Amino acid sequence: MHDRVAAVTERIRKRSRSKRSAYLDRIRRAGEGGPRRTTLSCGNLAHGFAACGLSDKAALKGDVVPNLGIVTAYNDMLSAHQPFERFPELIKEAAREAGGVAQVAAGVPAMCDGVTQGQPGMELSLFSRDVIALSAAVGLSHNMFDAAVFLGVCDKIVPGLVIAALSFGHLPAIFVPAGPMPSGLPNDEKARIRQLYAEGKVGRDELLEAESESYHSPGTCTFYGTANSNQMLMEIMGLHLPGASFVNPNTPLRDALTAEATKRALSITALGNAYTPAGEVIDERAVVNGVVGLHATGGSTNHAMHLVAMAAAAGIDLTWDDLSELSDVVPLMARIYPNGLADVNHFHAAGGMGFLISELLDAGLLHGDVTTVWGQGLDLYRQEPRLGDDGSVTWQPAATTSYDEAVLAPVAKAFSPNGGLKVLDGDLGRAVIKVSAVKPERHVIEAPAVIFHSQDALMAAFKAGELEKDFIAVVRFQGPQAIGMPELHKLTPPLGVLQDRGFKVALVTDGRMSGASGKVPAAIHVTPEAACGGPIARLRDGDVVKLDAVAGTLTVDVPAEEWARRDLASEDLSASHVGLGRELFAPFRAAAGPADLGAHVFGAGL
Repeated sequence: MHDRVAAVTERIRKRSRSKRSAYLDRIRRAGEGGPRRTTLSCGNLAHGFAACGLSDKAALKGDVVPNLGIVTAYNDMLSAHQPFERFPELIKEAAREAGGVAQVAAGVPAMCDGVTQGQPGMELSLFSRDVIALSAAVGLSHNMFDAAVFLGVCDKIVPGLVIAALSFGHLPAIFVPAGPMPSGLPNDEKARIRQLYAEGKVGRDELLEAESESYHSPGTCTFYGTANSNQMLMEIMGLHLPGASFVNPNTPLRDALTAEATKRALSITALGNAYTPAGEVIDERAVVNGVVGLHATGGSTNHAMHLVAMAAAAGIDLTWDDLSELSDVVPLMARIYPNGLADVNHFHAAGGMGFLISELLDAGLLHGDVTTVWGQGLDLYRQEPRLGDDGSVTWQPAATTSYDEAVLAPVAKAFSPNGGLKVLDGDLGRAVIKVSAVKPERHVIEAPAVIFHSQDALMAAFKAGELEKDFIAVVRFQGPQAIGMPELHKLTPPLGVLQDRGFKVALVTDGRMSGASGKVPAAIHVTPEAACGGPIARLRDGDVVKLDAVAGTLTVDVPAEEWARRDLASEDLSASHVGLGRELFAPFRAAAGPADLGAHVFGAGL
């Protein structure tokens, strides 16, 4: 093992010892005695299989066969989740063939940040993660299941499902992806049209046509945002089958992988000899492997929160300092938009997860001695699936050389010696910044602050021509307790325009920018947030702010005495607390924790 990776892992293990021990005790007690249907009364059990067919009903009358709970995020509005419509029947049929039963245990909401981007509904996006965890928990609480398969892809959905799976950590859990849509309009061309629209050089018709050519069919969006970062994480953390992440939807191989995942889930229940509870799969080593994968691929900044919350659900105390320290030693191996021109289909074709994992293992950057849903050891993930002549899945060794080093480089030829995700500390609190898509000459920006309390206010200033200068846009009162911490991608095109015009531009916000954080330096997730009295609320227009991604600092040039006596700014946020269901989420806003602790609402429950 690389010394730094080993040291960070040991530090996490020591810090988490008490919580992790209590967690393992809890899930082991829950798993004692095997299948839980034995605890149900005859009336309970009859309700549980009343709607089943005769063969499934007969099987469920005893505990002789495993019953698989399906938790699905299907809806037919989201391209990434529409393919899941077919999965329950595929899973049920595969379960019967393997001598088991499968039932849909729960449906969970699946929100599309692409639809809600820049809209009021985005203020529910982050909280949807915790709603998903709660919804899945309700479904699994019927105590009818010996294992679970989780059908989810996008931003908050997979982290929410992982939190639920770890809450029921005595159950084996396999995550079954739907895959990315085929490549459409190149992402850099889409970004170019968006920027032209922001400048008023093309109209809405041209913009809509470009967006429609980019997002054009069932499957995950092909840029490397949170959704595809999720899939990478599930594989490198051992919750996917090897090579399952980026196979396109509605293909014979995708369907065969779904059937294979079903059979594997049935084979690792407590009824067999390979019992593999989810809470044992996700340990400190698996969490560190996830962080390493995130850095090596230039993944989503959202996972600076999601990974912390997911780890906490397994009794593991992961911090931003751990993420930052690992980023310093993990090389950037992938160039996927917005960190490059390629999309995830190009990444997969260049060698994909099998090549990535092999390279990181050989470099000592991953823990190989982990438990996975596919068996013992991450070496099992040096494989990629192929469709056999009989329609079943076979595995063959993954590529040992990249098929396109401009997209996926070996460790020895990495694009950068570090992962590009940095933690910033200083006068304004703590923040994260993703610099893998930011040119080196823009890693340090020092300029006067221009303060906004909404992204719409910044857009209005841009359209009025008030931002033709060097400045750092400070968009505050966007945090979890303020308005739910929406993503602010609406700001990417105007700030990109100003940067292209030669101005020094950066963003500082207690909101989010997600996995699509691009070429404009952005210090995001600032904590403490303005609504909680964070120092970002002391800033005034014209204060000189320095964002230094090299030194890892976020500072303001104001004399200490003046800074200390300044009043905190305030804002009437009531308009963001009603409408489109936002009034229902007042308890979530009140309970939300800080970004660096995962921004979840479960408090001591995690």
